[in-house]
Amino acid sequence: MRTPRAVAESYWAAECVRDIEAVMAHYQPDAVYQDAGGLLHGSVEIRGFYEASARAYPGLEVTILREFPRTPDESAFEVYAVLTDHDGRRFEIRGLNALTVRDGLIASLRCYEDPLVPESPGGQAVP
Repeated sequence: MRTPRAVAESYWAAECVRDIEAVMAHYQPDAVYQDAGGLLHGSVEIRGFYEASARAYPGLEVTILREFPRTPDESAFEVYAVLTDHDGRRFEIRGLNALTVRDGLIASLRCYEDPLVPESPGGQAVP
């Protein structure tokens, strides 16, 4: 059984190289994804979100700062991420992502994130 941590690490590695096929391979076909922009159902809607994100921000770096396990299939991850746009501007995202895994794939992902802000000088200070 793949743990939420193993799934999260593999999923974010795929997202950071903007490999949409590999990202989607981490999701159940009936998965749900939710962030401040709304609730997405199923592969078609979720794929559209990742395609739009990759178009707007071709660069992404994600660091897992802390894990909060709940059950063998559920964990929350405190993350620090940096999105880079086409002009090389870098934007920080800090947040918590709650992940549920079913049969080794993401069944649901709920993202609670602070607003996107320009990266601070020197980048992230990891606690």
